[in-house]
Amino acid sequence: MLIIPAIDLKEGKCVRLEQGLMDKDTVFNDNPAAQARAWQDQGAELLHIVDLDGAFAGQPKNRAAIEAIIGAITIPAQLGGGIRDLETIEAYLSLGLSRVIIGTAAQRNPELVREACARFPGRIVVGIDAKNGMVAVQGWAEVTGITAIDLARKFEDFGVSAIIYTDISRDGMLQGPNLEATMSLAEAVSIPIIASGGVSSLKDIQDLMAIESSGISGVITGKAVYTGAIRLAEAVALTKGSH
Repeated sequence: MLIIPAIDLKEGKCVRLEQGLMDKDTVFNDNPAAQARAWQDQGAELLHIVDLDGAFAGQPKNRAAIEAIIGAITIPAQLGGGIRDLETIEAYLSLGLSRVIIGTAAQRNPELVREACARFPGRIVVGIDAKNGMVAVQGWAEVTGITAIDLARKFEDFGVSAIIYTDISRDGMLQGPNLEATMSLAEAVSIPIIASGGVSSLKDIQDLMAIESSGISGVITGKAVYTGAIRLAEAVALTKGSH
């Protein structure tokens, strides 16, 4: 299982939000490229980048910081936030990103996901964010009437590389991931699931490893690795069986 550190960008800086609220942000580093390099040095094999301003604006907003991050690392990186069309996907992939994440647009326009998977095979990830099991979009500002499992099933035959499943109520709260919901989603589809939201300790990672066989391929960690609640190198060693 991959341990994937997150870099959430707001106005060019690394921040963490509480429950997705833009006015509840903590700046952890004003140099995203240096932060990305630090995660790589600590053993990360994949980096997760979110353009928070882009998620709310519906278009890319932190391009300079994203380019700086890509230039600073040799490991693959995936990016989400404000990706609503094929042109944006193409532009981001041409910068050197390995994968892009379609979130809000996946719920509004599943056909975009199908087209993107056909044009960029192996490089499209779908982000599903849920509150009480229901999908939330527009930077989590709007909760829809569709369940996470029903939405995930729409993409079953599209060629999606992974689904990132975030339980919003847990995100940035360090309360542990929603294991039950994550496992239910993983068992409902054949697409690999990346867990996100609430991971706060090595025990949380062990709990996810215990249900890895249901189809969980990775876990994204944000606040916990910034505050030191989880040491990234230790978490990576744990998943490799050397801890």
